[in-house]
Amino acid sequence: MSLAPIAMTCGEPAGVGLEIAEKAWVALKDELSFFLIADPRHLPGSVPHKLLQSPLEASDAMATTLPVLPHPFAAGRTPGAALPDNAEGVIDVIAHAADLAMNGEASAMCTLPIHKKALKDGADFPYPGHTEYLADLGGVDDVVMMLASDMLRVVPATIHIPLSDVPSALTPELIEETIRITAKGLQAQFGIAHPRIAVAGLNPHAGEGGAMGHEDATIIAPVLDKLRADGFDISGPLPADTMFHAAARKRYDVAVCAYHDQALIPIKTLDFDGGVNVTLGLPFIRTSPDHGTAFDIAGTGQANPSSTIAALRMAHRMAQSA
Repeated sequence: MSLAPIAMTCGEPAGVGLEIAEKAWVALKDELSFFLIADPRHLPGSVPHKLLQSPLEASDAMATTLPVLPHPFAAGRTPGAALPDNAEGVIDVIAHAADLAMNGEASAMCTLPIHKKALKDGADFPYPGHTEYLADLGGVDDVVMMLASDMLRVVPATIHIPLSDVPSALTPELIEETIRITAKGLQAQFGIAHPRIAVAGLNPHAGEGGAMGHEDATIIAPVLDKLRADGFDISGPLPADTMFHAAARKRYDVAVCAYHDQALIPIKTLDFDGGVNVTLGLPFIRTSPDHGTAFDIAGTGQANPSSTIAALRMAHRMAQSA
């Protein structure tokens, strides 16, 4: 049985997302099937497109035209300048794609970048970002952000908080929940039956026996011991500065890190254009390019589609494994 197509959301129309969607279609039209949910008026028009009545039509259209499931917006598109009147449309498109992914009309969803301030200003969007909104739509409380490429997968246990707040936020409950969701996601959506999980310490040298901090021994290590007793394949807490060279990366399937930059610096150094944002713990597959709206180059044709192409390919592989 063939896979349902991937639903791609338009994101913020004033950003580079729609330009990248057209470039992604050129690269992938003979490889996989996706459709874009957008207002046809917003399309840059560099490729032909076909308006769909149903996602079921996407696969047949894909080879010759960009399949577009039309969703009317209140206003037009002004590259580089978000219009408040379009905020509600951006939000509704995300909800529509999630619904299609949950009911099986889409095998996965790939979200193009949004602009959180524009959504807040135009529609009083109450969520910090995509991930929290998708968790609400999916009816789940806890999800995990994973950045992934063919070279490395990383999960930050804490994300967008000040570094000074990380030690208090890094609780045993959070560490355990993060690892359990990560392992389940790798099993269910990546086809890795027995994930090997490496866990980075919080402090330099993972605390060096308490000489550089006690959190690694008193907070992280007991959780890892508990999970090992439950059958998890876990190493750590490990010194983060020796986890990401080529030989070390061969020893694990994912690295769980204590904080945002500890996770994102290595993957962005290794594969800046190919990194994909994956949300684990949702009742559907969600990937996203690992960049923002890039208002400064919107409308210029300079936007690099590599991360979006990688996100669509990863969503396709995940759907095949699910």
